[in-house]
Amino acid sequence: MRVVSLLPAATEIACAIGARDRLVAVSHECDWPPDLDGLPRISSTPVDAGEPSGTIDATVRAARSAGRPLFGVDAALLHDLRPDVLLTQGLCEVCAVADGEVRCMADALDPAPKVVALEGRDLAGIWRDVRAVGEILGLDPAAQALVRRLRTRLVLLESATSPLAPRKRVVVIEWLDPVFIAGHWVPELVRAAGGNDVGAAPGAHSREASWAEVAALEPDLLVVAPCGFDVERARLELDLVTDPAALALLSRVPVWLLDGNAYTSRPGPRVVDGAERFRAMILDHAVPGMARWTPVEMPA
Repeated sequence: MRVVSLLPAATEIACAIGARDRLVAVSHECDWPPDLDGLPRISSTPVDAGEPSGTIDATVRAARSAGRPLFGVDAALLHDLRPDVLLTQGLCEVCAVADGEVRCMADALDPAPKVVALEGRDLAGIWRDVRAVGEILGLDPAAQALVRRLRTRLVLLESATSPLAPRKRVVVIEWLDPVFIAGHWVPELVRAAGGNDVGAAPGAHSREASWAEVAALEPDLLVVAPCGFDVERARLELDLVTDPAALALLSRVPVWLLDGNAYTSRPGPRVVDGAERFRAMILDHAVPGMARWTPVEMPA
């Protein structure tokens, strides 16, 4: 079976259930697991991820307003690869190639490959997506076993929290310019870690907010995990913030930076690693993939 993945989370799921050798191409964003280097990159984007987050946001909004696509797929390569399965997503049109576009491309191939679109908006949805990928690839037992392991880790994580202990009020920021508060599965990860996400409800869409609105939530802990960025990029972006409400908030609550690209942005197996890192933050204990943030010292 020949599989093309147009979504990093789908690639991670396929590899986690033992289908790495079936992948014949992946998206330009796929970077995990580390042994993907030899695979063709079948998608691309005109958006420069190296630009500041405000510039990226403006570019995306302008493209959407003008009806220009944010992602392209090498149609000739797709034809030559003759995939049996296309893995894509139906959650966010600014994150990867949209489901509708992929189905149109699939219909143009002969024979047309099967299309599986990941649509999970909460943890239950992620588990369904894992099972769906396993079913289409004939690896249902491996997918079921993976879901059991991931759910068990979350149960053990939450059981380590005393039911009598007060839960810290947590807000997770997934974009800084403009500010977006993380939703979807993130509140469940925070809950499993022993916190209380006061910025969003499980399954709710991520939402734009002002720094004043974030401050009004009265968090005990602020996590900055920008979508698609690692810890150092998150640090660079946060260091650029000058909003007075933001600076006041950042000066009075603990702030942690998290590799959102790895642990919160992708609806795949590593969201459980993200929950474990939220727990480390609540305990004020650093582990790889996260770091405590401190304000930049200005010269006298």
